[in-house]
Amino acid sequence: MTSEEASLTSKKELNVELKALLRRAYESGIDVEGGFECRNGVEHPDWDVIVTEVEKNGRSE
Repeated sequence: MTSEEASLTSKKELNVELKALLRRAYESGIDVEGGFECRNGVEHPDWDVIVTEVEKNGRSE
């Protein structure tokens, strides 16, 4: 997140941002399924993110 971007204040806002990021990547032809290491230097924790495609249930937005 850059300093010009608004900070996130809830898990709902985080979900909205993640959805937008994954859609942009998918639409750009990037295979978004799999594992991603997010290394963040000494001042922030590191994360391991796993993305899997799930079956639509008819209620998907």
